[in-house]
Amino acid sequence: MNRKEAAALLGHCAAFDNRKPSEAAAIAWASALKDVPCDQDALDAVAAFYKTPPKDPDTKLWIQPHNVLTLRAKLRSARLENFQYEPIANETTAEYLARYRGQVQAIASGRFPAPTGRLQLEGGPHPNTQAGLEARGWQGSRTVPDEDATIPQPRLADTVRRPGPLGVVCPACSAELGRPCKGPVATAKHPLGKPLAKPHTARRRAAAGEPMVDPARLAAEEDRVREASRLALARIEAEQAEREAEAAAKQPSPSPVSESPAEQAIPDAEIVDEEPAGE
Repeated sequence: MNRKEAAALLGHCAAFDNRKPSEAAAIAWASALKDVPCDQDALDAVAAFYKTPPKDPDTKLWIQPHNVLTLRAKLRSARLENFQYEPIANETTAEYLARYRGQVQAIASGRFPAPTGRLQLEGGPHPNTQAGLEARGWQGSRTVPDEDATIPQPRLADTVRRPGPLGVVCPACSAELGRPCKGPVATAKHPLGKPLAKPHTARRRAAAGEPMVDPARLAAEEDRVREASRLALARIEAEQAEREAEAAAKQPSPSPVSESPAEQAIPDAEIVDEEPAGE
């Protein structure tokens, strides 16, 4: 790439990033890309660079010569992904190298279409090999039945069991495997019930292999506990009422207020009618 071609490439870059090409920039780019021609692959490399968004959205894309060199090489290598050399009969080493480089250059530049598929081996084994295998009991090309289609297989979830109470479905709240038990109160965050820190007792008994408690027996036990609590509360209230009554009986009644001796010694005042002076 000479200075004139580098200036043209910088003008193409300016269409993307609004840079201002200069004579010094053209000289620098021509020096960095002296082995790279200003062809369509170089222009496509610039377009590929600005087509890819940056990792940081606030960062402005600004292409450099090494970006052109790397992306152009990637574009050309992609065309050679399925390349296979096509030899000729009785070619010499020099002819092979010349033809190989010519084919690589023609496909990498895009002048010839790139191969669309990979070559692969075709056909079965050699007849002698197959006959020897069949003599030893090998049945060629036989269909192997699918055991999964004939024999019912258990589900993977049924064969793998998590240890602890979370390894079984909760009989109380129907919590699934691996999920915590749910409480009876629903909230806006937990509409199906708030998760409990500890599993239900029935779930722990089921995980331990213990027999399940009869619901009728469990209800009778709850009624017995409620009745015992009611009787205990009534006894406490009766004892408290009895203590209050005894305290009220022991409290002395208030005596009438009597006058002190000093108040009794004060004589009653006499009312004297004053006559007007001069009568």
